[in-house]
Formats: sequence, structure tokens, C-alpha cells
Amino acid sequence: MNHAPPALVLDDVSVVRGGRTVWSEGTLTVAAGAVVGVIGPNGAGKTTLFQVMLGLLPVASGRVEVLGGAPRRGNRRIGYVPQNYTAAIGEAVRGRDLVTLCLTGGRFGLRRTTAEQRARVDRALERVGAAGYADRRMAELSGGQQQRIAIAQAIVDDAELLLLDEPLANLDLRNQHEVVRLLGELRAERNATVMIVAHDLNPLLPVLTDAVYLLDGHPHHDPIGEVVQEGLLTHLYGTPVGVVRTAQGDLFTRAAWRDAPR
Repeated sequence: MNHAPPALVLDDVSVVRGGRTVWSEGTLTVAAGAVVGVIGPNGAGKTTLFQVMLGLLPVASGRVEVLGGAPRRGNRRIGYVPQNYTAAIGEAVRGRDLVTLCLTGGRFGLRRTTAEQRARVDRALERVGAAGYADRRMAELSGGQQQRIAIAQAIVDDAELLLLDEPLANLDLRNQHEVVRLLGELRAERNATVMIVAHDLNPLLPVLTDAVYLLDGHPHHDPIGEVVQEGLLTHLYGTPVGVVRTAQGDLFTRAAWRDAPR
């Protein structure tokens, strides 16, 4: 039985940016150990939710708890991989150095590392299958390899909560499946909570337990089986969406615009 505090609690939260309400009336609880898809149309405030959780954006009203406490910048219990990961960090740096920087906190150049820290970096790189290319520059790596380095960076400090913003974007199908499998394994091994901003739920369905969806200006949270419904997804995305259930019980979403009346 999991007695850890919830990964996330929102209690009547609203967020305002530049005088505009991004979303409001956010009341939900995400249990520790969940794998959560964060979905919604462009501009709905998915990345904004992560910024609130990371302590980078204050809320306009309401109460937020992350891992049992108030959000705060630099919380080492959270591993975060932003959108456009390589653009954010530069392509000339080596993969191993990126992971080391996350562990030492040396934002202005590599600090001297201990043998224990180097061993932790090695373990993180091995765990994500990136040890073989970690000494190459990021510019030399494929999108899938870069994403593995990013996940190694997120787990090197034994984070309890992983926030991944569009980790499958620009990856081919094989790399998408490999990254999703890795996330499922990390959750099973560590009981870490994983929250993933995604446009396409399909590749993530094998590992998702829940979804947070931003609908009509409000965040909602439900088990994934209650979210993957044609009516809800069609409303959410503003275009017809179909859901297929196989004999094995799998769920697959598909664009249904071809079937829609003209």
C-alpha cells in the first residue's frame, strides 16, 4: 500500500499570465506512483501546469502541494525535461556532462566531482541505455538518444517525480516505443510518479494510469480508461476522435475526420 503523500494536489487553483486567465477552478489529486498523460489543445496550459509545480510560476488563487509541500524552485525531488530539450541546453555539450551538471548543480561550468557522483552518473546512463554514446556531443546524437540522455538527467538525483514535456515529439515510432517502455520500467522500479505532456496518447497508452486534461479552461483528472472516450476526446480536441478497443483490451485513438459527415 502506498502511504506516500500525493504527487500533486490542486485546491481551487487559478493561473494568470499577462493579465489572462490560463485556467481556473483546478481541484484534483494525483497519487504517488501514477503515470499521467497531460493533454489538451495548444494553449490550454499544459506546460503552465509544470511551471506551477516547479515553483517557477505563482498561482493567482488557491493552494498547490507537490510531493507533500509547497512548490519551490530547484526541488531536487523533481526531474524535469523541457520541450525542445537540446535547444534549451545547446548541442556542443557532451551527454555525460549534462547528466553530471544536473547532479552537481554547477550551472556555470563543471565542478569537480566525487567518485560517488561519477558512479551515480554512470548508473543513470546505463539505466537508460545511453552509456555507449554518453561521451559524444548532443549534436551528434539522434532524437531518441538525446531523449534518453534527458531522462538520465532527470533520474540521476533519484527524483520521485518526473515531469516530461513532449518527450516523444520528433521521435520515430520505434524510439517512441522504447522511451515509453523505459518510463514504465522506471515507474515500476522506483515507484516514481511520471507526468507526460503529450499530443498523441497512442504510444503512451501501455503505461498510462491516469490523465490530467485541460478542458474548457479547467484542469480535470481521471483514470485513463475514463478519459479515452470518443465524446470527451472529441470535445477536448475540437475534432472527431475515434476510440478502438481490441480483443486484448487495448485502447487506441484515431482521427475520425474521414468518417465525419461533410
